[in-house]
Amino acid sequence: MKPIRVLIVDDHEIVREGLQILLNEESDFEVVGMAGESDAAVALVQQHKPDVVLMDLVMPGLDGIETTRRVISVSPSTRVLVLTTFADDQHVRDAIQAGAIGYLLKDVLKADLLNAIRSAAAGKPALYPEAQQFLMRQITGNDVLPHASLTSREFNILRLIAKGNSNKEIALALHLTEGTVKGYVSTIFDKLNVADRTQAALYAVKHGLVKQK
Repeated sequence: MKPIRVLIVDDHEIVREGLQILLNEESDFEVVGMAGESDAAVALVQQHKPDVVLMDLVMPGLDGIETTRRVISVSPSTRVLVLTTFADDQHVRDAIQAGAIGYLLKDVLKADLLNAIRSAAAGKPALYPEAQQFLMRQITGNDVLPHASLTSREFNILRLIAKGNSNKEIALALHLTEGTVKGYVSTIFDKLNVADRTQAALYAVKHGLVKQK
C-alpha cells in the first residue's frame, strides 16, 4: 500500500519540522516537501503532486486561503487540510470556499490529526467540532452570529482591538494609515452592534475569537 504523500506549508520552521517528525513516525505517511510561503508551496505541489497539503493560514505574502486556491488550481487531485490557530467562522468559511477539505486547530491531538490526514487523502472532510457547527448554521440559515459578516481584515483588526491595541498601534502593525484603521473600527462596531472598543473586545472573547492568556 502506497504511503500518503504530504506537503507541509507553514511559515514557522519549528512547526514544519515538528510535523515532519510526527508524520515520519507513521509508516503510512511520506513527507514529500515543506514550504514557508505561497510560491514555494505551489512549486512543490506542481513538482510532487502530494495527496494532502497541511496548510497554515498566515504566511508572508499570499495567505493560506489564496494559496489553497492556487494549490487546487495546479493539482486538482491534491486535498488541502487547513491547520491553523484561527477558530472563527470567517476563516472557516473562506477556507472551505477556497476548496479546503478540512479545517483543524493546531491544538489538535496527534491521533486526531493523523486520522484527519487519512480522511482527507480518502476525500472525506475533516473538521474540528466548531467548524462543523458553523457549516451546519450555514446550511440551515440559523444562528448566524454578527461576526460572520466580518472580512478577514476586519477580523484581524478586531483581534488587535481585543488585545488592547490603539488605532495607531494597529495601523503600524498592519501597515495602514490611522484614518483607514479608524474607518475599519467604525465598520466593525456597526457589524457587531457594539458601542466602543471595550464592548468589541468583550464580544471577541465571549465568542472565542481571541485566545485568553
